[in-house]
Amino acid sequence: MRISKFGLVSCVFSSVVAVSNLVFPLSSEAASSLAAWLIRSNGVLEFRTARDTKLKAFYQSSSDGKGDRVWIDFPGELIRPRTLPGNGPIKEIRLGKPKDGFTRFVIEFNPYVDINPYKLILKGTAPDRWELDFITLPARGLKQIGEGNISKALPKSSRYSSLKPFKNLKLSALPNVTKNRFLVVIDPGHGGPDSGAIGIGGLRESEIVLDVSKQVVDILYKKGVKAKLTRNSEIDLDLPPRVNMANRIGADVFVSIHANASRGFQKDVNGLETYYFSGYQGFKLAKNIQNEILKADPKSPDRGVRQGRFFVIRRTNMPAALVEIGFLTGIDDARSLSQADHLKRVAFAISKGILKYLKEAY
Repeated sequence: MRISKFGLVSCVFSSVVAVSNLVFPLSSEAASSLAAWLIRSNGVLEFRTARDTKLKAFYQSSSDGKGDRVWIDFPGELIRPRTLPGNGPIKEIRLGKPKDGFTRFVIEFNPYVDINPYKLILKGTAPDRWELDFITLPARGLKQIGEGNISKALPKSSRYSSLKPFKNLKLSALPNVTKNRFLVVIDPGHGGPDSGAIGIGGLRESEIVLDVSKQVVDILYKKGVKAKLTRNSEIDLDLPPRVNMANRIGADVFVSIHANASRGFQKDVNGLETYYFSGYQGFKLAKNIQNEILKADPKSPDRGVRQGRFFVIRRTNMPAALVEIGFLTGIDDARSLSQADHLKRVAFAISKGILKYLKEAY
């Protein structure tokens, strides 16, 4: 369970239910009564809810002639229980009242569909938005179905963090560490023919993260930290050489910098997140970076610190983090990421997170 600053939680569905009368609930805090829902043709389920609610997500394997089922309970009582026909791999959708004061949203799949609960994550994407990607769902024949306005925005006063963006980008505002003691590798994601994500207005991930990465290296160098880039131009670079470089030179820290993109080019999905693979030191590094990038862009939702199995943070021998500095496909993040002043703040924030980690860990 991963909690963001909005109170949003990413819920990992629990293990497969082998016995038909068992279900595994997983609590999550989020937003509220169900306001709208949408199942897209790519197999992604979205909810819009009110703020400050608690959700519970469940999975049950097929039994008694019924297919696999996934359901989510929302506080707030449903006025009109109903059953809607599904299509493609989905048999039907049911909205009901499991008990007074609650709403239950159920998806039942056709018997031939095998859902892997280990790959199900119900995650908050904004203070009032949730997303569940049925990664293993055969999407053939699936047509979009939903109810309500999924895109309705929160009032501007409540959409974003209460943090104020920092304006002091002077080196004196950064933590001091022992000069020439530390070696940090900064990895700009993608490169060359691999542009990574392409966002609104043609924003290219490989170019933006290279710009930010160069600035991070420059800031760290000026603070007395030896810093190296895995690439310093738009070249094609595979993943193993990035990791091998950091391991070979014995880096103290490895940070890979990326920008996000949503499935289906959803302009309302924005946010900042940082990943680590395992261990307390990796978590602390990611946490420090995440805390600082939120100050660089307080209006972008906090998607939290998460565990991930990305090759470049899984195969490095030192504490490593992968930071996603915003969604190139999100209308708010893309606007920010296209501005040089914003990229400067992001680079400053990542540098500050690294320096704070080095100061605390050594």
